[in-house]
Parts: sequence; structure tokens; C-alpha cells
Amino acid sequence: MKKLLSLVALGACLSFGAAQAQDKAPAPVVVAPAATPATPATPAAKAPTAQQSKMTTCNQEAGDKKGDERKAFMKSCLSAKPAMTAKQTQQQKMKTCNADEKAKTLKGDARKAFMKECLSAKA
Repeated sequence: MKKLLSLVALGACLSFGAAQAQDKAPAPVVVAPAATPATPATPAAKAPTAQQSKMTTCNQEAGDKKGDERKAFMKSCLSAKPAMTAKQTQQQKMKTCNADEKAKTLKGDARKAFMKECLSAKA
């Protein structure tokens, strides 16, 4: 009889321990990240991208707008084309002048003179 009670008590203890073990979440498995030698030491040293700069500008312009009004404003602000810059204008001029038939046939100093005149004439 004592053996039977001992076995029942032992069985009950083991079943309670198993039930508690199931309630606990498993310990997270930690995996060491692979070494990346190309990663910069300080990510804050990077210059903001054009999109990040645009986002900053739009946020400042949005001011105190809230909710749907702010969403609509940010959508229109972020989707707006950037203003034409001097660099873009120069690229457009170069493209136009290089596409000219006369530029395709000229070589050397004659081409230089034509390109100089063409680029200064395009406004």
C-alpha cells in the first residue's frame, strides 16, 4: 500500500512538472550574425539620400496639419517633381547638343567650338 501511494505521489509530481514546463516559453535561440567587413563603423556619418531630404522638407512644410489633411499634403509633396537644378539643365543641354547632326560629323577643335556655342546658346 505504501508503495502504491508513493508511486501515485511520484506520478503526480512528475505530471505537474511536465505541465509547468509546457506553460513556459522556450528559450530564444541566439544566432551570431555573420561578420560583414564592408559595414561602416558609424552609420550616422552617411549623408541623407534625396528621398530623405525631401521627406525632411515636406515634414517641415506640413507643420501642424493632422490626420487626412496631413496625409494628402505629404502625398502631394513627396510625389512632386524636384525643381530643375543647374546640373540637370546642363545635362539637358549636353544631350540636345550631342544629338545635333552637325555635332556628329565634327571632330577636334571644330567640335569643341560648336559645343561651346551650342551650350551657351541653349537657355
